[in-house]
Amino acid sequence: MADHWTVDVLVQGYPGKSPEQGGLGWSTIGLARGPGGRIALLDTGRVGVRKLLLERLHQAGVAPGEVTDVLITHLHYDHCENWPMFPAATIHAPGAELDFALGLPDGSPMWPEFTLKALAASPRLHRLSEGPTGLPGIACFEAPGHSPHHLVFVLDGAPPVIFSSDVAKNRAELATGRADISIDPAVHAASIARLLSEWRARPGAMLLVGHDLPMRLDAQGRPQPMGAQRNRIEAWLGDTLEEVTRFPLS
Repeated sequence: MADHWTVDVLVQGYPGKSPEQGGLGWSTIGLARGPGGRIALLDTGRVGVRKLLLERLHQAGVAPGEVTDVLITHLHYDHCENWPMFPAATIHAPGAELDFALGLPDGSPMWPEFTLKALAASPRLHRLSEGPTGLPGIACFEAPGHSPHHLVFVLDGAPPVIFSSDVAKNRAELATGRADISIDPAVHAASIARLLSEWRARPGAMLLVGHDLPMRLDAQGRPQPMGAQRNRIEAWLGDTLEEVTRFPLS
C-alpha cells in the first residue's frame, strides 16, 4: 500500500471566459491516492461537469462511494458544487471562508448559496485552516486574494504535488504575479509570491492550477505546462444534428 500520494488530473482546467457566458468555470479536478488506501478528490468542479467526472472516475477504477476525502481549496461554485456526489467522503474545506460566504446575501456572484448551506449543515464537514489537514502527508496554507481564505494543498509524494487552484489560475498569472479576478490585488500578489516560493522549495514538484495544465519549473525556474490541452467546443450551427462544428481550444 502506498506510503505517499500520487495525483492524476481527472478533468483539465481551461483559462478562458466568454463575452456572453462570463467565466466558463472549467476547473481542474485532481484524483489523489495515498497512505492507508485513501482516495481523495482535489476540488470537485461545477454541476455541469458531473457526467464527465463520473466517466473519468470509472476509467480510473474508482466508484464515488470509494472516495474517502474531498479537499476544497475555496468555495466558488466551479470548485465545490459537486461535493454531494461522494457520500462516504469527509469534506475538508476552509472554515473561515465558509463563514464569510454564509454571511453574503443569496445571489452573490461566484458563491453557490444552496451548496454552501448544505455543506455547513453536513456532519461530514471538516473545517480547515492553515496547517495540518488531519490527513497523512497533506498540509495546507492560506493564500487569499482570489477569495478571502483560499487554501493551497501540499501533498507529500514522489514528486511532491501542490494543488493551488485559483491562487494563480494559469501560466500568465504565475509569470506576471498578477491576477485578473482579485478581491485585493496587493494581498493576492503576496499570495502568488508565496506560492512560487513554496513551489521552488520543492525541486521537481508538480503544480496543479485551477484553470490550466499541470506545470513544472524548467531549469531557469519558469513555469512550463505538462501535456496538451484537450478542451474543445462542439457546436450545432447548421440545420441537422449531423452537422457538427468543432472548435479546438488549444
